[in-house]
Amino acid sequence: MRQFLAKHWWIYLLRGIFGVLFGILAFAMPAITLVYLVLIWGAYALVDGITSLWSAITGKADEENRWLVGLQGLIGVVAGVITFTMPAITGIGLLMLIAAWSLATGVLQIVSAIRLRKEITGEFWLGLSGLISILFAFFVMARPGAGALAIVWIIGSYAIIFGIVLIAFAFRVKGEAKA
Repeated sequence: MRQFLAKHWWIYLLRGIFGVLFGILAFAMPAITLVYLVLIWGAYALVDGITSLWSAITGKADEENRWLVGLQGLIGVVAGVITFTMPAITGIGLLMLIAAWSLATGVLQIVSAIRLRKEITGEFWLGLSGLISILFAFFVMARPGAGALAIVWIIGSYAIIFGIVLIAFAFRVKGEAKA
């Protein structure tokens, strides 16, 4: 698993960069309508899912560990496709879709981090990104009626923090190739 992560570190880096860029866009365009937010988030979830699936399918990792990355990718692709096929989804519906995706992704990342703890150091970053995802999901579920601007900022903040944590994880596992 260590060599797999070291070889494919750039996938986590890309996911992190996409997260940060999405978050910056959310802050730069706070008046964005919910329809555009739906489409941007759908694209983000789809790209994140495709990169995770690609990582799981093409990786040389132990079969026992790859299914977690593949499942996370599948969830992202399904969430993205649902978003694009139902663009008229309500604000509450979008928030619940985002919360469900974030919760599932967070749980899977924590499971992956726990499985990696014996193979690499620095798995903390992957686990932390999972915890952040879970906390974000519960926050969104608890406050679905908050104003649209606040939701854009919450989503933007989450994406930036999640992205930064994945970038840190990417550079950590990149160093494993030399270890």
